[in-house]
Amino acid sequence: MPRSSETLPSPIVAPPVDVLLRRHRHAGEPLACVPVTEGLLNRGFRLTTTRGTYFLKQHLDAATADRATVVRQHRATQRLHALGLPVAPPLADARGRTVAVVGGHCYALHPWVEGRHRDGGQLSTGGCRRLGTLLGQVHTALDRVMGAPGPDGAPGGTDACASADPQDTFRAIDELIRLVRAHRPRDSFDALAEHRLRERRALLARHAHHRPPAASAAGWVHGDFHPLNLLYRGAEPAAIVDWDRLGLRPRAEEAVRAAAIFFVRPGGELALGKVRAYARAYRRATGADGAELAAAAHRVWWERLNDFWTLRWRYQLHDRRADAQFPAVSALAVWWTREYETVREAFAG
Repeated sequence: MPRSSETLPSPIVAPPVDVLLRRHRHAGEPLACVPVTEGLLNRGFRLTTTRGTYFLKQHLDAATADRATVVRQHRATQRLHALGLPVAPPLADARGRTVAVVGGHCYALHPWVEGRHRDGGQLSTGGCRRLGTLLGQVHTALDRVMGAPGPDGAPGGTDACASADPQDTFRAIDELIRLVRAHRPRDSFDALAEHRLRERRALLARHAHHRPPAASAAGWVHGDFHPLNLLYRGAEPAAIVDWDRLGLRPRAEEAVRAAAIFFVRPGGELALGKVRAYARAYRRATGADGAELAAAAHRVWWERLNDFWTLRWRYQLHDRRADAQFPAVSALAVWWTREYETVREAFAG
């Protein structure tokens, strides 16, 4: 599920193409630079030159857009590419630099990858297994290229990962209900939002005693592994993109979180047969056991039960780009609670 730094998107401004291409003389002269579908965190452009087509990325997300963080991401993708994983590392300029800072923003030039996004509904059972294997390979390879986490903190250690406090969630629900009821003109989205918020408050009251304990990171993860960050060419993955959230977190939780995005149906249910094939392949690729996936499934269920990011964007940030995700996301938390044991078995069995 995408996360934001909770800042509104800035207006699209043409990137400094001439300045950037002076650094990348091998890329040719500019012919066209067109914005691609805007992501929730950063911005991309299809840059066509006399020598080919490139993806120009402008890093905007405040949490990850500083030069040092972007350079670390680039080095990771370069090393993963050397290991044969499907990534699209940035192109270096004449001085070997992969990041250009212009006007206070970081830019990077990547090869253009032809491909399409595919969600879980478009994947066969074999495709689900390949997806689980791929994420498992990413996790194990990241430990090789970044260094396995040590006992006392990144980059040789762990990030404590506390679970949501239901008392904080109750307060957030009350505030969101207030904002929903004050919204004018009231529409069907507002009605659904208020219904789901009240429903969720009742669920949390019944399940507050199931709050999981704090977890520690088990390894390096992509951090935002979902269908819009994976390009396919035919049935095979062509490139994993957008490594902005690369970091130390529980690996199995990323596997569960990704499945909850890839395999959610419009009505909010998970396609459990596909989840099962995916999870088994992931466990084989990483050596994770069923107990690790079961614990991760519990923690992600709790995360979903306490999370209202789409409503925060709409009612607190006045940003409606995530509205379309709300119906399925909100229904999933309710369905997952009802089918808790069945979902747990799909990940762990």
